[in-house]
Amino acid sequence: MSKKAKFPKLILITGATSGIGLATAKRFAKNGFNLIITGRRKKRLAEIKKNLADKYAVNVCTLCFDVRDYNACKKAINSLTGEWKDIDILFNNAGLAKGFDPVHQGSLEHWETMIDTNVKGLLYMTRLVSQGMVEKKSGHIINTCSTAGHEVYPNGNVYCASKHAVEALTRAIRIDLHKSGIRVSQISPAHVEETEFARVRFDGDKERAKIYEDFNPLRTKDVAKAVYYIASQPAHVNIQDIILMGTQQANSNIIDRSGRKYDL
Repeated sequence: MSKKAKFPKLILITGATSGIGLATAKRFAKNGFNLIITGRRKKRLAEIKKNLADKYAVNVCTLCFDVRDYNACKKAINSLTGEWKDIDILFNNAGLAKGFDPVHQGSLEHWETMIDTNVKGLLYMTRLVSQGMVEKKSGHIINTCSTAGHEVYPNGNVYCASKHAVEALTRAIRIDLHKSGIRVSQISPAHVEETEFARVRFDGDKERAKIYEDFNPLRTKDVAKAVYYIASQPAHVNIQDIILMGTQQANSNIIDRSGRKYDL
């Protein structure tokens, strides 16, 4: 890895094998950042590493593990050597929704998966990476929240609760770390297509996952652009949150589903 410039040049992205994480990796690579990308699919990580390194001439490190497993998180972070240990930006992006049922019919397995990924995984990675940031008195932690972290909707109970936790943690971590010169931010997107979100939520049911066909939601690159905007502000500026949604979506419950109106 070449000598680091004054502007932050190394970002760690969790959940980087698809969706928002992958789009963000591309956005930062395009702007000269070296990358640590993580996920659970080893082959996919290797393919992304090669594509990004070849296209953008950046250095890419891959870490294959599940953020729900603290020991795996710790082993992965401890495996970093040299300049790879000097992480400027942590993008806690790994997250998911499972199930779409009222609380009295919800699956305990789904609940535990969401809480372990969306909340505990974020905490594990923040705990491990923030130590180095505090030591050097600089760094930036960016979390993927959701409009579901600001409001609730029918059958979204535990997913909404997990994203409300992300909102609270972002604010609390900001308070804990502000005297160390560390910025803490989040993005809160509404519906985003080009992700595996709906397919995962509905356990691979492709028909139920067709929730974007009658309106224009956000695209992954729209969210990635917002993440880069947050990260590229001057060092004295901390953007707490960006809430973004497609023009046809007014909130989690109100969407103009009269057809796609924008030629993208």
